[in-house]
Amino acid sequence: MPRVSEAEKQKSHDRILDAASRLLRESGAETASVAEIMEAAGMTHGGFYRHFGSKDEMVAAAFQHTVDGIVEAMEAASPGEDRDRERQSYIETYLSADHVDNRGKGCPLASLATELSRGGGMPRHAAAETVNRMAGLLDPGSPENTSQGLATMAQLLGTIVLARLSEDQETASSVLESGRTAVRTLKGAWPTSAS
Repeated sequence: MPRVSEAEKQKSHDRILDAASRLLRESGAETASVAEIMEAAGMTHGGFYRHFGSKDEMVAAAFQHTVDGIVEAMEAASPGEDRDRERQSYIETYLSADHVDNRGKGCPLASLATELSRGGGMPRHAAAETVNRMAGLLDPGSPENTSQGLATMAQLLGTIVLARLSEDQETASSVLESGRTAVRTLKGAWPTSAS
């Protein structure tokens, strides 16, 4: 049997992470099976262990992979006005009907945090690290004090969860608007880039 190059192995690994990222957010970590994820990646179940030691390892890696893709523009932006612009764009996208309706493409914390908080190990650790990372990115103040970032995260997550629980579009829209209002109120307490 021919050997697989490192580049081919990495492409396969990324396909698994992409499939896992979507299916975990759509179905949950407990419900999405390894076989289902491998099938979605166009691979056989037997190939899974060439990439991951366990399902928990894959869940943690997929969670991190998702977060990396979602926040790369904000992290790449220089501090100041560029970062403020990216932060605002992130918040607007987050508090959108598209995010509510497309769980498989949205924030992994909004889809999985409750489930992962009941567990432990690598997936919970990846989620906890994400909270710290996001709090730093969403807080326009100093990296040592992320209270504004945590407050913004709480508002964003709560808004999406409540909007997804809504039984009709009108209620979901109302929840989203309330979340936007709350974030604008929080933003009014943020220091400006010039300070």
